[in-house]
Amino acid sequence: MDWKIELIHVPVSDVDRAKEFYVEKLGFNADHDQQVSDDLRFVQLTPPGSACSIAIGEGLGATLAPGSLDVIQVVIADADAVLADLRAKGVECEGVDEQAWGRFITLKDPDGNTWTLQQLPDWSQGAQASQASQA
Repeated sequence: MDWKIELIHVPVSDVDRAKEFYVEKLGFNADHDQQVSDDLRFVQLTPPGSACSIAIGEGLGATLAPGSLDVIQVVIADADAVLADLRAKGVECEGVDEQAWGRFITLKDPDGNTWTLQQLPDWSQGAQASQASQA
């Protein structure tokens, strides 16, 4: 049986400011923005190419304080290209952190929620090198 993560709540203090950041700066798609009642606003945003969305809003029953989320990691194809694009859009982010298990960029949304972007290593290069050394 498959389990697929569909939605992750991101706690924010200003829904409109956060929505603008995620849509205009990061390129997320604005799927839904519904003012359900005076106490409930639900905004769903999806990163390009992702099957998992984020939810921001008011009255969602979240227990995390705005800016306290630091556990989201997403995969990107090219860390250098993404870093250049983000900086061109005025997004403050750390440069590419080179590790054996990937290349990482870290950024924060306007509330301070931390996102880690990972370019996966080309595991096929290691497999090819291993095969060549065995030949």
